[in-house]
Amino acid sequence: MLIEFEKMKNVFSDNNLKLTEQAYDKFNKFTDFLVEKNKVMNLTGITDSEGISEKHILDSLLPMTMVTIPENASVIDVGTGAGFPGVPMKLYRDDLRMTLLDSLAKRVNFLKEASEITGSEFNCIHSRAEDGGRDPQLREKFDFAVARAVAPLPVLAEYCLPFVKVGGCFLAMKGPNEDISAGENAVKLLGGRIEKTVEYSLPCGDKRILAIVSKITSTSTKYPRNAGQIAKKSL
Repeated sequence: MLIEFEKMKNVFSDNNLKLTEQAYDKFNKFTDFLVEKNKVMNLTGITDSEGISEKHILDSLLPMTMVTIPENASVIDVGTGAGFPGVPMKLYRDDLRMTLLDSLAKRVNFLKEASEITGSEFNCIHSRAEDGGRDPQLREKFDFAVARAVAPLPVLAEYCLPFVKVGGCFLAMKGPNEDISAGENAVKLLGGRIEKTVEYSLPCGDKRILAIVSKITSTSTKYPRNAGQIAKKSL
């Protein structure tokens, strides 16, 4: 269960987001399912109402206040895990054509069930990011790629930028301690350009950085490399 509607509505309002009862209801259904499934699966270490409301739901949506995402945009959440940020983005903006990609079948099955429970359609794909990035049905097919992952930007960019159309955008949601400039060379090699970095905080004080990366040219067919090569040496 999330925090009560009026309180969450005020939190959203303080962060330039509007919360409808319909979206809140969907968030709640997803949260209840997440917490229940978490008893038998390792999905999240955050299970309290305040934590999920702020550190999962709100955290997933804040980039939408910093970047204009057009109506009906195609979005892929790479390495989505328990569905963040992709699920809250879709529940908040049902017009988005959302694809959730993860390497663990159990998580993908959880997300498929979540799609049915919330009544929102996610395209759930079981694949490693480097394999998906070479799949002709997925490569350079999305307006946006998003990722909320611990991998350094050079690694994350190699996983995500191959999915993005020329003219599209990669949104990297990062913690406060990363030097975003260290990813500039990798981003350039992959056909991108770091347009902007935004530093901000959650209401609890946790700091975040959003790296906004434009896709300027097609990604070379050399990328993404296989997992072993990526792990051995980042771009």
